Amino acid sequence: MQHSFEMTDLGEMVYFLGMEIKQEKNELFICQKKYAKDILTKFRMENCKETATPMCQKEKLSKNDEAEKVDKTLYRSLVGCLMYLTATRPDILYVVSLLSSNCATDTHLREAKRVIRYVKGTLNFGIKFYENKKYVLQGYSDSDWGGSSDDMKSTSGYCFNLG
Repeated sequence: MQHSFEMTDLGEMVYFLGMEIKQEKNELFICQKKYAKDILTKFRMENCKETATPMCQKEKLSKNDEAEKVDKTLYRSLVGCLMYLTATRPDILYVVSLLSSNCATDTHLREAKRVIRYVKGTLNFGIKFYENKKYVLQGYSDSDWGGSSDDMKSTSGYCFNLG
């Protein structure tokens, strides 16, 4: 590309769009540790107690939640920050998708803060890509039966990995 376009080689990428990139032989690790710390600071939760899971298993979030309403701007800002964090954190993707329903109630805010408390304890999590000479197709799926308290629909998900 340097023959066709004018460009400068800045070396290996280390930081891009809030993502930290660590390159080693045959391996690439992407995380958002600095961005996660910025979220903790922005929402004044840098001294919060960590939690082991992003969501309580028995918690059912509903769009028709009759809990007290909270500041929509604060709630949307918090969920938006968490949505960007899911780029390298698939472990919080499910709960963040539930929180993005625009139902800014005290229950939803409490669950969003729980995700932040989980993130605090898992700042070093990210995605690791590595070279693999053997390509094996693996598939995983899971579902619940009538798990939505809003419309009694089931939730299902799947993931396939090649390599």
